[in-house]
Amino acid sequence: MKEILKLGGILMLITAIAGGALSMVNSITKPKIELQKRLALERALLKALPTADSDAIIPVETNGQKYYKGYESPDTTGLVGYAFVAKGKGYSSEIETMVGIDTTGAITGTSILHQVETPGLGTKIEEVTYGEEKPWFQQQFMDRTWEELKLDKDGGDINSITGATISSRAVTSSIREGLKELENELGGFNN
Repeated sequence: MKEILKLGGILMLITAIAGGALSMVNSITKPKIELQKRLALERALLKALPTADSDAIIPVETNGQKYYKGYESPDTTGLVGYAFVAKGKGYSSEIETMVGIDTTGAITGTSILHQVETPGLGTKIEEVTYGEEKPWFQQQFMDRTWEELKLDKDGGDINSITGATISSRAVTSSIREGLKELENELGGFNN
């Protein structure tokens, strides 16, 4: 019985030390992780709204929906468009995409914020082909409105990724739904 209590005490001590070490590591790394997330969001916003001034992208939250307004200059004159995060369930993760649109509702840019899809298949949503500067899959969304966003397998013009239809559909559908929701929130776009 003494041996069991001794082993239990040692195990409890090791567990307490490991828990304390993990807590310390978390307190050290958490601010750095938050900073990296904020920087990634800022880079994604600039890709989504390339004509907006980097100091003139303002977050807006109404009715529980969060989106961003982008302006030409820091004094918030010259609205160039809006941006929002579209979320869709992929094959093995939730895919988050930053989407920018102009004032008419046409897509000006996209950037994948988060995905943990199958390497070599679903990850191709971010793949840049040789000689190109931007991901080919995401480039298909440029200058399209929500009505034009359908995969080829669903009767549309967006080419899905071979072997990654679920990931392709998740990105396309989430952007389509997000655009519809934003249009409803804003009461339409300036067509």
